[in-house]
Amino acid sequence: MANDKLPTPERVLVVAAHPDDIEFGAAGTVARWVNEGARVHYLLVTRGDKGSDDPMTDAAVLARTREGEQRAAAAEIGVEGVDFLDEPDGQVEASLAMRERITYAIRALQPEIVMTHDPTVVFVNNEWVNHPDHRAVGQVTVDAVFPTARDPLNFRQHIDQGLAPWKVAELYLWSTNEANQIVDISDTLERKIAALEQHASQFRQFDETARWLRRRSEELGERTGYQAAEGFRRVMLAR
Repeated sequence: MANDKLPTPERVLVVAAHPDDIEFGAAGTVARWVNEGARVHYLLVTRGDKGSDDPMTDAAVLARTREGEQRAAAAEIGVEGVDFLDEPDGQVEASLAMRERITYAIRALQPEIVMTHDPTVVFVNNEWVNHPDHRAVGQVTVDAVFPTARDPLNFRQHIDQGLAPWKVAELYLWSTNEANQIVDISDTLERKIAALEQHASQFRQFDETARWLRRRSEELGERTGYQAAEGFRRVMLAR
């Protein structure tokens, strides 16, 4: 599971359910790849309009706030672009319509690597329940990667619009119980935390969250000889 020779992809697409999901799950690895010259694009399925424990919160205002926070977090890392699909937070389903939209993004951006939630996990490390939006987004993204984006007769209208079928080389799935790829983020942990801090609407005391994130990253790193690490279920797809 060591990654001293982990190759740098040219293009990466990261698909997530909500603003801040990427920062928790994958931003250290994204920052590492950006530093090495990768072009990275984020696709957010929702704007996180249910992300408040205040029942008086205006969901539309919150959605605009969280979109701005996600764009700022992406800029902190050096991500090339951020798009939103505008699905309602808390109501995401792994529908054929959503698979078409994610397939379109894959064919348009032609990523070597797609990163997303592990759709198979209901209980993450037996510590918390994986949000149903996470599971739905992970499932529909995996289905878009294989076989949908690959096969030209799936959503043939994309071909008519000038997009070619595209074969993704690898999947990186975060919040997994079956990590087989540990990525050294010793040099990018602080950038991961700085990106997460942009999501100010989500934290009352960010220092506590930052300490927790450092501790978890360092504990994972210690098991593999790194100062800090992120873990993924890495699936290398047959070409």
